Amino acid sequence: MIQFLKEKRIFDKNKNPLIEFVRLESFGGIVLMFFTILAIGLTNSTFGESFLSYWKQYLGINFGDWELNKSLLHWINDGLMAVFFFVVGLEIKRELLTGGLSSVKKASLPIFAAIGGMLVPALIYFGLNQTGSGTHGWGIPMATDIAFALGILLLLGKRIPTSLKLLLTSIAIVDDIGAVIVIALYYTSEIDWVYLLYGGGIYAVLWCLNLLKIRNIPVFLFLGVLLWFALLKSGIHATLAGILLAFTIPARANRNVFEFIRSNTILLKQLGTTLAKDKKSKEKNVQASITSIVANCVEVISPLQRLEHLFHPWVAYLIVPLFAFSNAGVIVNGDLMSKAFDPISLGIILGLFIGKPLGIFLFSYLGVKMGIAQKPQKICWSQIIGIGFLGGIGFTMSFFVSQLAFSDLLILNQAKIAVLIASIMSGLIGFFILKLFGNQSTK
Repeated sequence: MIQFLKEKRIFDKNKNPLIEFVRLESFGGIVLMFFTILAIGLTNSTFGESFLSYWKQYLGINFGDWELNKSLLHWINDGLMAVFFFVVGLEIKRELLTGGLSSVKKASLPIFAAIGGMLVPALIYFGLNQTGSGTHGWGIPMATDIAFALGILLLLGKRIPTSLKLLLTSIAIVDDIGAVIVIALYYTSEIDWVYLLYGGGIYAVLWCLNLLKIRNIPVFLFLGVLLWFALLKSGIHATLAGILLAFTIPARANRNVFEFIRSNTILLKQLGTTLAKDKKSKEKNVQASITSIVANCVEVISPLQRLEHLFHPWVAYLIVPLFAFSNAGVIVNGDLMSKAFDPISLGIILGLFIGKPLGIFLFSYLGVKMGIAQKPQKICWSQIIGIGFLGGIGFTMSFFVSQLAFSDLLILNQAKIAVLIASIMSGLIGFFILKLFGNQSTK
């Protein structure tokens, strides 16, 4: 069955990778919503204490005197989320090489919009939290949850042009680049330089394999696990190993298109000849020809594309929902809700709900008016305001940054509630704006 699904994927119709990404993320957003609501419901039920304590149990790997013990929550946040960042890195690399960020003309509008969508929320938050316990949280409202945002676009159906979905996706990808830089430079604990040196050596080997045109995927993944461990021990957040590994994955296939066409043409001719032979030899030769054609189809797809197609469904439908299920559990009570106007909560809520759409719209408008960026003709400014509000859904990445910013559980829960409030408000307003202006298109 697994082999059949692999072969089916190979012979599926050729699709734009970004459109396929949007399709997967859209439905993944629906799954994410379900598990978020389920986690909040369980936490505030009679099973709440058991549900929260379940994620605190420790799991470890032991080799003699050496051991690596982490809570289940840490294995998800530091381990599985590295796979999430790996897929994010693959998407970034693909878009930089062949997609919506592959040229200045294509990338200018998403870059302008994303910069505004990160800078304005961070400034709003920082303006309210220049001192006190919330100073480290300025990275929280900078993030956009692409799965939730595209999930809402899915609910709007065909009234939303594909170009608008692709623009939102490109903005979110640039946003992810910004989030990774912020995590790497700011949310890093004390560094163990010995392990960092080990990590640097492993990373150098990965790039050497890339430059030597080695396309052995298991070797890259094995070294990626070693890189993850080295960064985990070094003090730099281990999830960044996913991004770093993704950039080393070869983006060129083992076989070019012309070789693929030539080889398969010969094989198809041989297959036609084989069908005219007797039944006994025909069965064996037909299977051999088909196996060779399937192998050629695999060889003409780059390791980057193969890994993205392999891991993306697991990330969209398992890893991110599991992250939400384990992290969204917040006990909603009067004391926590009373802090909605605390500087930390207010900074997150205003940053996401006001700062995101304001930054995305203003910077997009300035970029277009200065002649640096170009707005697609099928998209109107009202729609850009709409996707700006959807950009204010900061769920997954905002939760992730919150974990890095705050060690105090009360402040962390306060930040999570603020992210949820802002995300719900942003999602609702974005939905109604796009529902109202979804069919409009103007220069």
